[in-house]
Amino acid sequence: MPEKKTIEKARQDKREGKAPSTQAGEFVHEEIEHVKEGKHGARSTQQAIAIGLSKARRAGVKLPAPKKGTVSEETRKKAESDSKKGAKGAKKTVSRTRSKATTAALKKEGHAAASKKALSKQAKSAASKRTVAERSAAARRAARTKGPDERSAAAHKAARTRAKKSS
Repeated sequence: MPEKKTIEKARQDKREGKAPSTQAGEFVHEEIEHVKEGKHGARSTQQAIAIGLSKARRAGVKLPAPKKGTVSEETRKKAESDSKKGAKGAKKTVSRTRSKATTAALKKEGHAAASKKALSKQAKSAASKRTVAERSAAARRAARTKGPDERSAAAHKAARTRAKKSS
């Protein structure tokens, strides 16, 4: 079950007109924090991200399932079922046995998946799979939903990055 503050942050993102992936990012962030705090572990960074996306879909974030051929059929079906459950609304009772089994399995996993090195590696590999044009378009879309303060901060950060590259 996601924390109340995570659901509230995702709703805030939706009100601000941000993309479903941004809204889902709040749930992914929560999951990474759980691994860091030691609430449970994860076999890999990708597993932690997958758990976060699953929670987001079940919480009602309109995040589409991955396209055919990009992931395994099993993963795609799970994403579709999560979306359906999210659209239906919260179920009243949850299987205590299944919940305990899932938590117990995750507790046996390590916490290295949330290390700075692992997160950095994941971010770089994900970015490298996208073209320059795709990354640029994503940045342009993000700029549209930023307020003046956030836009200014982003411009300063970009200037610092350019200064680092030139020196």
